Amino acid sequence: MLLDRIGKELLIFDGAMGTQLQEAGLRAGDIPEELNIDRPELIVSIHEKYLGAGADFITTNTFGCNELKMQESKYEYRDMLRAAVSNANEARKNAGREQDAYIVLDIGPIGQLLEPMGTLTFDEAYDIILSQVETVKHDVDAVLFETMSDLYEVKAGILAVKENTSLPVFVTMTFEQNGRTLSGNDPVTFVNTVQGLGADMLGVNCSLGPAELGPIIEEILSVSSVPVMIQPNAGLPCLEHGETHYHVTSDEYAELMQGYLKDGISAAGGCCGTTPEFIRKLKAASPKKAAPRKIEKKTRVSSQTKTVTFGDRVIVCGERLNPTGKKKLKLALKEERYDELVSEAIKQDEAGADVLDVNVGLPGIDEPETMKHVVKLLQEVITLPLQIDSSNARAIELACRYYNGKPLINSVNGKDEVMEAIFPIVKKYGGVVIGLTLDEGIPLKAEERFEIAQKIIAKAAEYGIGKEDIIIDCLTLTASAQQKEVKETLKAIEMVKKLGVHTVLGVSNVSFGLPNRPLLNRTFLALAMQAGLDLPIINPLDKELMGTIDAFHVLFYKDIDSESYIRNQSNAAETKAAVQTEFSLHDIILHGLKDEVEAKTREELEKKEPLVLINEVIIPALNVVGKDYETGKIFLPQLIQSAETTKKAFEVVKQCFTADAGEEKGPVVMATVEGDIHDIGKNIVKVVLESYGYRIIDLGKDVKIEKVVEAWKKYQPKAIGLSALMTTTVISMEKTIQRLREEDCSCPIWVGGAVLTEDIANSIGADYYAEDAMASVALLEKLI
Repeated sequence: MLLDRIGKELLIFDGAMGTQLQEAGLRAGDIPEELNIDRPELIVSIHEKYLGAGADFITTNTFGCNELKMQESKYEYRDMLRAAVSNANEARKNAGREQDAYIVLDIGPIGQLLEPMGTLTFDEAYDIILSQVETVKHDVDAVLFETMSDLYEVKAGILAVKENTSLPVFVTMTFEQNGRTLSGNDPVTFVNTVQGLGADMLGVNCSLGPAELGPIIEEILSVSSVPVMIQPNAGLPCLEHGETHYHVTSDEYAELMQGYLKDGISAAGGCCGTTPEFIRKLKAASPKKAAPRKIEKKTRVSSQTKTVTFGDRVIVCGERLNPTGKKKLKLALKEERYDELVSEAIKQDEAGADVLDVNVGLPGIDEPETMKHVVKLLQEVITLPLQIDSSNARAIELACRYYNGKPLINSVNGKDEVMEAIFPIVKKYGGVVIGLTLDEGIPLKAEERFEIAQKIIAKAAEYGIGKEDIIIDCLTLTASAQQKEVKETLKAIEMVKKLGVHTVLGVSNVSFGLPNRPLLNRTFLALAMQAGLDLPIINPLDKELMGTIDAFHVLFYKDIDSESYIRNQSNAAETKAAVQTEFSLHDIILHGLKDEVEAKTREELEKKEPLVLINEVIIPALNVVGKDYETGKIFLPQLIQSAETTKKAFEVVKQCFTADAGEEKGPVVMATVEGDIHDIGKNIVKVVLESYGYRIIDLGKDVKIEKVVEAWKKYQPKAIGLSALMTTTVISMEKTIQRLREEDCSCPIWVGGAVLTEDIANSIGADYYAEDAMASVALLEKLI
């Protein structure tokens, strides 16, 4: 059995398919997957070479073989999938490796951005991947999602496989030199989410060479409790004489990989630039057994781009997205005015919350659908992990399904029927669950609550849920009604902590019915933290409560050198002004509040001239967004949200201009070059440039040279931007630039894409290179 070998033996993957196909004559613009039918003998021979070199896995030639990417292929994508698997199977038979080598279905990125960054829905992504898997699921041994850059797409893929097959699932993401994927996922968040979803092996591939991937691999190894695989490139790409080359040799590659093998890698192979010789050298230098790893399992919850780890400090859960006792929020939910929730979430985020509780339970509303909608809406603009709070199992299920990350689930209790309803959801979606120490009622004694906590932990273990994914709520009782039992809660915390789990309390419950509630709340909070409380659910806008936590961190040596305390409390006396109740246009752009921007822009236009509004509010807000993106404060999803929000503001402002007012900048022509069907990067740059008021002429993807030349002559653009993702299409970019120059194109040409560097841009005749969207903005602001 394959799963019996993973994590025990050191298994070897194959190397690059594309590199081999290029050496065999694959040209820019050719569709590699078509060779499964046109030249099956070539594909079979490549697989055989890798098997002969010692590979235990061969990955099918199906990286882009989905219904979206293959729309322009001469073959139906399912036929190419079947042919690819048939070729792999033939190679395995020819090599005599039917008993000890495995065929892995290779699935790359779909090719379109998922919501909220793009228009592809989670369900559409799921269906696209499911169709690929269903076509060949009986003829492969595992499924590999590789070169992935969006955790949401990965989640759709894992669920599509796990819900419809019994195949093992492997996932490798591609990280950039800043240590994050294109959509902002960091290694810890990737591991925390993917291992929770049940991936059988995870790791990193492509993007960088084995030396450059060191910090990322090290971080993955330090947190992953499932086997880890790596498939680096043969170094960084260089363009020489119109061709992409990788300069790490097979000997150097095998040597560089040795450190990772000793650190506990379970499977290793190669990506771009590697060949059967690389795999042969790697196999020869590799031990038979995977080195053991000791991982300290920690409680972690994640959003798409942020992971919160329990244990080092007290984690604050914001309580204000709960309609209980909040008339304004109740009305907003009933009237489906979800902007109220988004605004409240942003305020709690800015006030210092680490996690946000989300509860939409109200009579008369469809709680499951409302919860699903609110979770999707919040994760568009908030980077904090969410706590899904409901007593409705269907609401929890839907929220977990569409949540991008590893959720905190509130909650279960000691009743068997509740645990049997909720634990399967927790396990399937890899969440962390809160267990309430009650069954038929709230026990008065700490010992009784402790017994229920033990029962919850034991029952969870039957579902494969470990202690690291359980937080126990010892229940806050009201001092006005049950004064004697308040100290039992504190005692229960101390007892439960000895079980090896973290604890949570809704702090403000203690003060109901008594005067000066804040005094009781912060005093009880201090006592509870001393007893071992890890996750207080509080109002983070209460500065005195938050200050109590800051002080506790100092006094219990959790805030080294009092850094956080000094930062948060130095201006405490000056920052007791009333909480902001309405967002300005600047804030709306900053937070990407698309539903609020048009009305606010019209309101501002009643007070400011259009150009003044643009120059003094809109552009400065965008510049802040750009700076936050460049410094890693926000990531691609938030950048795109802000850009789309700004576009809406500009549309309103434009209505105030006359035709000759000259408010629009450009035009600018953009295109993904001939032979390249990947236009995600180009589309991101387009959205951001449009948000700055540029008129973009988008020629699309796989654009022939003649079409770019025609656009130059027709539109006389102020600049031309060319994009390429594939190494094989850099030559198309060079030819496009050459042809434009032959046609006396005098406007600046800038280039970008994953395979480009400034050196490559210079070598192919481009005037400028831009690493990303914000770099493109900075460049055009200088040029136009």
